[in-house]
Amino acid sequence: MIELMHLEKRFDDHVVLKDITLSMPEGSVTALIGPSGGGKSTLLRCINLLEIPTAGRVRIGEEMLDFHPGQRVGWALIQRLRRQTGMVFQNFQLFPHRTALGNVMEGLVTVLKWPKERARERAMELLDKVGLAHKADAWPATLSGGQQQRVAIARALAPSPRVLLCDEPTSALDPELSGEVVDVLARLAREGTTMVMATHDLRLASRIAGEVVFLDAGAVVEKAPAARIFSSPERERTRRFIASLTHREVEGDNGAS
Repeated sequence: MIELMHLEKRFDDHVVLKDITLSMPEGSVTALIGPSGGGKSTLLRCINLLEIPTAGRVRIGEEMLDFHPGQRVGWALIQRLRRQTGMVFQNFQLFPHRTALGNVMEGLVTVLKWPKERARERAMELLDKVGLAHKADAWPATLSGGQQQRVAIARALAPSPRVLLCDEPTSALDPELSGEVVDVLARLAREGTTMVMATHDLRLASRIAGEVVFLDAGAVVEKAPAARIFSSPERERTRRFIASLTHREVEGDNGAS
């Protein structure tokens, strides 16, 4: 479903991703974990070409692109691959001048040229899926952070992408509000939505992901089923990182109580 082959990303002389080769089957949920600056978000953005890889291959379904240093990739080819994905950002990025309904409709009407009534029906269906049909006419400024992120998830799902990409979807939320988002993503996972998420949220990764990829310094240190990564990782670097995540979550729970 998603195949990354020998992917590399450089910013000038700085190598951010080093020889990443991963495959993620249809219907799977993969969590990218690792320290800040380890390459998680950059890898996610390379999958949907918000960042153009320096070298390697990205394949999503039947769409595939190869990248070579110094080579320019045509906009039409980028768009064909990007439209296989929906993106959920850390800070929601809703249009403040559009209602919740308008935010979900926007891409369908302006990019895909759907008739407004058809777009409205699809948007209402998705707002209902994320538990916000009753907030269809609400402005983003009147919604909680958790509600804004759920609208953002509905917007990302609107064009029926093959894969949902989530970049730290709960990190801007307090634990109670992040629980709303975790519940929605868990429901999508049960329904077979293919997802790749970069996250520091141990609850999110352990509850939803089938596979976990630990990245450090732009390289894959370890990839394994979530249950194994979180209980008995093979690499010492992974063990130390999981221990730090667990300690942080315990401290957060104590601080919230």
